[in-house]
Amino acid sequence: MKAIDIRNKYLSFFEKHGHKIIPSAPLIPENDPSVLFTTAGMQPLVPYLLGEKHPEGTRLTDYQKCLRTVDIDEVGDNRHLTYFEMLGNWSLGDYFKKESIQMSFDFLTKELQIPVEKLSVTCFKGDENAPKDNVSYEYWKKVGIPEDRIYFYGKDDNWWIAGEEGPCGPDTEMFYDTGKPACSADCQPSCNCGKYVEIWNNVFMEYFKSKDGKYTKLEQKNVDTGLGLERMTMLLQGKETPYDTEIFAPIMNKLEELQKVDSIKSRRIVSEHLRSSMMVISDGGRPSNIDRGYVLRRLIRRMIRHLNKLQIDLNELPNLIELNIDNLKEMYPDLVTNKEIIKNVIIEEKDKFVKTLEHGEKEFYKEMEKAKSQGKDIIPGEVVFKLYDTYGFPPEVTKELAEENGIRIDLNKFDELFKVHQEKSRQGAEQKFKGGLAEQNEITTAYHTATHLLHEALREVLGDHVRQNGSNITSERLRFDFTHPQKMTSEEIKQVEDLVNEKIKEDLNVTCEEMGYDDAKKSGAIGLFTNKYGDKVKVYTIGDFSKEICGGPHVTHTGELGKFKIIKEEASSSGVRRIKAVLIKE
Repeated sequence: MKAIDIRNKYLSFFEKHGHKIIPSAPLIPENDPSVLFTTAGMQPLVPYLLGEKHPEGTRLTDYQKCLRTVDIDEVGDNRHLTYFEMLGNWSLGDYFKKESIQMSFDFLTKELQIPVEKLSVTCFKGDENAPKDNVSYEYWKKVGIPEDRIYFYGKDDNWWIAGEEGPCGPDTEMFYDTGKPACSADCQPSCNCGKYVEIWNNVFMEYFKSKDGKYTKLEQKNVDTGLGLERMTMLLQGKETPYDTEIFAPIMNKLEELQKVDSIKSRRIVSEHLRSSMMVISDGGRPSNIDRGYVLRRLIRRMIRHLNKLQIDLNELPNLIELNIDNLKEMYPDLVTNKEIIKNVIIEEKDKFVKTLEHGEKEFYKEMEKAKSQGKDIIPGEVVFKLYDTYGFPPEVTKELAEENGIRIDLNKFDELFKVHQEKSRQGAEQKFKGGLAEQNEITTAYHTATHLLHEALREVLGDHVRQNGSNITSERLRFDFTHPQKMTSEEIKQVEDLVNEKIKEDLNVTCEEMGYDDAKKSGAIGLFTNKYGDKVKVYTIGDFSKEICGGPHVTHTGELGKFKIIKEEASSSGVRRIKAVLIKE
């Protein structure tokens, strides 16, 4: 069964069970307080999981484009991916454990025709905060999972929460038995031996954890599920890795045909990073030296490094992009629409990186001569890391150049420094995701509303060409990216700031109205991503000043915001500017 067939079966199944199919949100989140990219299916639905009414109702299903970069350096093995697709279904205060488990079981065994003997499940074993999840246990037995294939684990395995506080609850996870030999007599889903692969996770959000660690019951109980499409495709096709499926096979085969040096790891990295880069660019991402732009730059440059390792002519890149778009167009039609943009961005970044490599080579020779002048036959690991971190010069290239010149490099010290760097990067990525539900509070709600005022003020001062390109909100500040070709003048910044504060002082009402998407556009509402909305949308209007399609949350009137102050205006990427601003309570 192909990936597209699994996706379609999933959406059709849940639609038949009363779920509204909603579109995938873009990879670049709109007004999300926690992350650079959309990292999970629940992320765009945070306000509704917290109680806001969704325009499509209480039962939803979708496929969600996701990107996670925590393990970017692991891509190249047989399982890690940065871009992936998550299938999900949600109950927003509607059904709960019984219906969720029944539907999951039916989809796996009837729609996908997975034999029951291939399935094992896990449930929460209970602790001082919440009881053992015997309810899920009993329902799993009732649908047909034998007792000896139902396991109980603690919070580390079977409990979900985003951040330190917020809605949370036990989850039940489904595992597929690959048929590989058991690692021991006690082999079970918690093992990492490869026999069992997690395929689906149903979270039962029935508690709220406060900052002081107390757990209370939620008024609105939700179900939040996630099923990884690439993993399921791999298992159902009996493949060893996602790279063996039709999602990656054409590009993998082409790379093998073009390569002069054989490396399956490099082929996987090129295949994965090419797809990920294309998806990010198609959703509006552009390379830069900060935040998501830096992630995209890193993906493209790592891909180019491994094309070099395979000794594939970089002039083949346009053909590889064409091949990948042709292969993925049924799943992601936007790739065809944005083909020229994708090509131009990747080729431009390739050209910049080639120059970076040339510059790094010059720095290498300076360091080599310095080492030789000191009578040393080794380049310190600190220097190797500096070449990598400052100049983007890959350590394997440094090693090759050193060997050609009869000198060694201290790879042990480099590895030590690189691990520290990697851990910092991982912690940073985790921190970006940590906010999640916990960051939806009164302060971030105020900042969210302020972005609407800022957006309209920028359009009035700079012109109608201004469009939001992304935002990031924390409890300390808002960050707003927008399309504009040049740096704002100090006069323009003051005009925008004054206009926002004027609208705050007017204490304008903030109202919400649900309507059809076409009606929303006709009413003059600004929509940021025309392909991301469902049939019904929420339109937030601020007095007679601003009208935008948005999911929320917002304050009820602008007088709640305090004084608006722009603290920085800077470049974000080519043709995109960035404003950082704060709200000061008076």
